[in-house]
Amino acid sequence: MRVVSNTSPILNLAIIRQLDLLRQQFGQIHIPPAVLDELKIDEERPGSQSIQAALTPGWIQVQPVSNQSLVQLLRQTLDGGEAAAIALALELQADWILLDERDGRKVAKSLGLQVTGVLGVLLRAKESGKLPSLQPVLADLTQNAGFRIAPELIASVLQA
Repeated sequence: MRVVSNTSPILNLAIIRQLDLLRQQFGQIHIPPAVLDELKIDEERPGSQSIQAALTPGWIQVQPVSNQSLVQLLRQTLDGGEAAAIALALELQADWILLDERDGRKVAKSLGLQVTGVLGVLLRAKESGKLPSLQPVLADLTQNAGFRIAPELIASVLQA
């Protein structure tokens, strides 16, 4: 399975010590260099060590994007990491792209990509028995990672 990720899913899951859920669900994750830059793993930040630990054995792999003109076109409406991740997903004919930001998700879907994000990963983990409860993880995500989730969405995720 080919999976490309933007910054947010990797960073937020690393901050709440759930990064390994990506490996469990998808095996290998590809990221463009722009996403690696945004992750700022050389700085002492929450989650940095977990991300470095995932890069070393290579289950998160950095892969350059060939189509830089597509990246530039996408950058007119998206940030650099999102634009590069979408371009890489198209190049690799990825099965999934991991994106959390609304605009990036809309663009990726319009280009025919299958999209999920942090909440989708957490729901899959709950359904497969890897997470006993979503509530403490969602609380950790909003309080410690600063992840913004509408209260209605939290309610529907917990209900699902």
